[in-house]
Order: sequence, then C-alpha cells, then structure tokens
Amino acid sequence: MSKKSRPADIYLRFLQLSEALRDLPALPPLEPLEERILSLIAFARQKKERLSVKDLMGKRELGSPAMLHGRLKSMRAKGWILLAETEDARRKQLELTQAALLHFDKLSKCLLQAAKKAG
Repeated sequence: MSKKSRPADIYLRFLQLSEALRDLPALPPLEPLEERILSLIAFARQKKERLSVKDLMGKRELGSPAMLHGRLKSMRAKGWILLAETEDARRKQLELTQAALLHFDKLSKCLLQAAKKAG
C-alpha cells in the first residue's frame, strides 16, 4: 500500500527537480532581486500586458531606480531579458528572451514530473 503524497511533498519534489536545472549549462544564475524582476516580467507576459522599464521603476518596493537599472543591465548581459522598442522611443518594454522562455518550459516539465510521481 503506497502512502498518499501531501501537496507539500509535490512542491518539495518540484524544488528538488528544479534545483537540478541549476547544474545544467544554460543561462547564468540570477540574484534574488533579479528572480523577482523576472517573475514580474513573466507574469505581465502571461497576462498579455506590457511592462516597461518605467513601470518597473514605479515599484518602489523593489529598490531605487539606479539599483533596478543595474539589475536590468545584469539580466540583459546574462541573457534573461531584452529591451524592446515601443511607439515612444524613450520607453523600453521588458521582454523575456527565448532562453528564458525555454527555462520556464523546463521548470514546467519539472512541476509536471513532480505531480505525476505523486499520483
């Protein structure tokens, strides 16, 4: 008789599987604030909304504009995000790179695998 998995077990298995992704050669790792920024960009993308650099700067809880510009520059150099032109040349839209989207695809597979193993 197998013991039924708890939701926490599924999440912990997902964390274990996703941790293995860090060891695969892909994109350089992000700092915690960069991970938060990446999530905000991904959530906006999922909702089919635009997130500009100016919008991000308006989120004071993330830190000063100078620090955020530094994090965005770092994320661009690491290959996670890109800045796209908009109708207003002074306003840049934040977008995920193909490599970042592939990373999210891999995380999704880890989540499905963790859930399947629980079932």
